[in-house]
Amino acid sequence: MKLLLIVLGLVGIPCLISAQTAVDKNLPIIDMHLHAFPAEYMGESSIPNPVTGKPSGATSDEALMQATLEELRRYNIVKAVTSGPHELLRRWKSEEPGRIIGGVYFGAARSLPDVQQLRQDFIAGRVGVLGELVAQYAGLSLADSLFEPYLALAEELDIPVGVHTGLGPPGTPYAGFPEFRVTYGNPVLLEEVLIRHPKLRLYLMHGGWPYLEETKAIMSVYPQVYADLAVINWIIPREEFHEYL
Repeated sequence: MKLLLIVLGLVGIPCLISAQTAVDKNLPIIDMHLHAFPAEYMGESSIPNPVTGKPSGATSDEALMQATLEELRRYNIVKAVTSGPHELLRRWKSEEPGRIIGGVYFGAARSLPDVQQLRQDFIAGRVGVLGELVAQYAGLSLADSLFEPYLALAEELDIPVGVHTGLGPPGTPYAGFPEFRVTYGNPVLLEEVLIRHPKLRLYLMHGGWPYLEETKAIMSVYPQVYADLAVINWIIPREEFHEYL
C-alpha cells in the first residue's frame, strides 16, 4: 500500500522529511490549507509574491483556478482542503470533485451559512471542514458566542475545525481590516472553546506562529488540537521555521 502523507497538517521534522520524499517519489499528498479566492482578492490581480517579488501570471478567477489545480495534479496532491467564497468554491469542487474538500470560510465580512443548511451540507459531503475561520480579521476570537452553534455542530458530526492563528501581513489594520488585532491570533484564546467542546477536533492554521510557548502549551494539554504549517513554511526565514518546529 502506498504511503499517504499529510502535508501542512502535522508538526514535526519527520513530517517535513516525509513530505520531501513524497514529492521526490510522487507519493500521494493531502494539503490541509488551500483557498478558492478571486484573482483580485488582495485588491488587485497579479499582486507580487511577498518572497520572490514576482506576480502571478493568473489574472482571472478561471486562470487562477486552473493554474492551482494543475499544481495539485503535478505534485500528486490527491486531496486539498479548500475554502473561499461559496460560488467560487462550488466551481472548484465541480472541476475536481474527488480532489477538493470544501471548507466553510469566515472572514472580516462575518458571514456564516445557516446552521441547519450547513448541517445538510456536511451530511451530504458538499463541505467537509469548518474553516478557515479567520475570526482575527473580524476582531473576534473563536470563543465569541457567534461561533458557538457552529462549533457544537462540528463536534456533533466530528467535523474538523481550522482556525487562523498568529499574525497577518504588515499594516493589516490599515489595509481594509480595521478590527484586526494581533492578540486575537494567540492560540491560548482557544482554551475555553476546548473546555466547552472536549470532542472537537481543531487545527491551528499557520501553526500558531509566533506564539511558540502558547502553542506548545495548548497542544500538550489538549491532544485533539493539531497544527498546519501553511505560510510559515515559506514566508519566514528557513532557519526560523526550523527553530519553530
